[in-house]
Amino acid sequence: MVHLKSVTLQPEKYPTQEYYPFTLPIFHQTKSITFDAPVTLFVGENGTGKSTLLEAIAMACGIHIWRASEGVRYDRNQYEDNLPRYLVLDWTQGRVPGSFFGSDIFRDFARFLDEWAASDPGQLEYFGGKSLMTQSHGQSLMSFFRSRYQIRGIYLMDEPETALSPRSQLELLDLLGKMSQAGHAQFVVATHSPILLACPNAQIYSFDHIPVQMVAYEDTAHYQLYRSFLIDRNKYI
Repeated sequence: MVHLKSVTLQPEKYPTQEYYPFTLPIFHQTKSITFDAPVTLFVGENGTGKSTLLEAIAMACGIHIWRASEGVRYDRNQYEDNLPRYLVLDWTQGRVPGSFFGSDIFRDFARFLDEWAASDPGQLEYFGGKSLMTQSHGQSLMSFFRSRYQIRGIYLMDEPETALSPRSQLELLDLLGKMSQAGHAQFVVATHSPILLACPNAQIYSFDHIPVQMVAYEDTAHYQLYRSFLIDRNKYI
């Protein structure tokens, strides 16, 4: 099921070109991204804008992103959270609920969940009956994924492989396939993992191209680098 059909950017309305994220050429030259499959993968080098766009899409979808309160910052960029205002979302049958996962903010969510469970232990039943804080990071992630993604909606994930072993990445790959085939869940995932990029029938957008371009799995720089290393690692050591 594809809930979100497309995202259109409106560069002509950007409030500035001097502050991030509006300094990135990719957000000026990419007009739209279409979602034609239940799983869409964003790939590209760090700093290309894939995670920034993913988070902006989540915010434009009305999805709350769990974060602990920030401390005082010396120089805050007043434009860094503005990108969602300049995205136009086209839904298939209206907006659906969902969630945003980022490995750097997951611990904040797990801590909030523990606080809720202190007064309502039943909250943990949605996550395997255990506190996410008492499991290893990789185990808590998979517990969260297995429970949350059974619910109809759209799910955005930013580099979920960060704390997962290759075997756990294969588990997540299997989960993405099963949940998307069930017909109720749509996934948009920013990743560096050649394992997750191999998701069957997924569409892959490369942020190494300006504008963003759809590519085949074997044409991603990540696949080619890993393949080259495994064939002859001595070239890199």
